[in-house]
This record gives sequence, structure tokens and C-alpha cells, in this order.
Amino acid sequence: MKRIDHLVITAPTRAAGVAWLESQLGVSLQAGGEHARMGTHNALLSLGEGVYLEVIAVDPAAPAPGRPRWFGLDAPPATPRLATWAARSDDIVRDAALGGVAMGEVLAMARGALDWRITVPADGQPGFGGVLPALIQWSGNTHPAAQLVDVGCRLTRLRGAHAEQDALRALMARLGLEDTIEWQDLRPGEAPWLSAEIETPTGTVVLGGQEQ
Repeated sequence: MKRIDHLVITAPTRAAGVAWLESQLGVSLQAGGEHARMGTHNALLSLGEGVYLEVIAVDPAAPAPGRPRWFGLDAPPATPRLATWAARSDDIVRDAALGGVAMGEVLAMARGALDWRITVPADGQPGFGGVLPALIQWSGNTHPAAQLVDVGCRLTRLRGAHAEQDALRALMARLGLEDTIEWQDLRPGEAPWLSAEIETPTGTVVLGGQEQ
């Protein structure tokens, strides 16, 4: 079974990302941890059962990895942004092959007691400008969302736009993810974009989009 696993917010620093997102959503994030293989660290927010959001940034205390960092973090954004998303897979090797070169390599990762495998493009950049998700497969029955406090936030809508929409739609259909994202037409001269609509205890917030 494949489904939306989590959203990825990249930031110039973890503290800046946390402060920005807490101001946007009006709720508090929880501490995450360190990703030694990528030289990054994160903070987390529950989006309901089996779904979460991470704010991720370069860990200044960690050595640089021997390859490009994931999510484009070798060149951190000047301000926090919705960079991409991850879709859960029950056979990541098979699905990465279905996705082709755009998915990248399947890498083993760990953070504390958590272990997983995830697709990372060779250049570290999110696929198709972040509209194409990374694929992720968790080891065992432990998932980060199960360890998070439910603060009443829910992901209700994911939208994306890209000049190569037809190719993306076909790729997503091969992965069984055609119903996870709503496609929008890209205006002339417009860059690809991804947006996430989140219901919070105080109302609806949209992260990302055309103006990000």
C-alpha cells in the first residue's frame, strides 16, 4: 500500500523553520533528531494517523556527508519552504525501478531507533521541482507519526503544477499514486510548485504554492 507519508519543509536552520511553521499553524512542533548519513536534523508535527510533517535543515554540528544532501539542502533556502513530500511504499526497490532515474538511489537511513529506506536523486534535488515525491519504506512496525502528539492538524489537500504534467501523471500512475495529488495547470513562465492545505485548530493554512 502506498500513501502520503510526510511533508518536507526545508529551512536555513532548524530553529528558523520551527519558528516559521509554528507561526503559520499556531501549534508547537516536537523535537526530532539527527540524520548522520546526510548531516541534517529535524523537528516534527503530527498530521493525523500515519502522516506527519518535518522541518529539516543542515545540522551545523555534523560533518558534511560524502554525497549531496537530500532535499536540496546543500544550498539551503533563504526562508523556510515546502520543498517536497514523501510517499510510503511497501516495496521500495520495485517502486524505485518503476519510477526510473527521476527517483534516484534507494538509501538506508536511521534516526535514533528508527530505520528506513528512501529514494534520493544523485544530485540531492527533489524530483521534478519537488512535485514528485521521494519514496520511503519504514523498517518494522515503528512509524514517526505514532510517536507524535496529536495537536489537531490534518493534511486535507496536496496540489502540484509542472510543465511536464503529462509525464508526471503517467509516472505517478505507475506508482499507484495518481489519487494523492491534485494537478493544476502551470501558467506561462511559472516555476513548478507544490502546495499543502492543512486544517489547524484555528483554521485552514496553505503552505507552498505559486508564490512560495
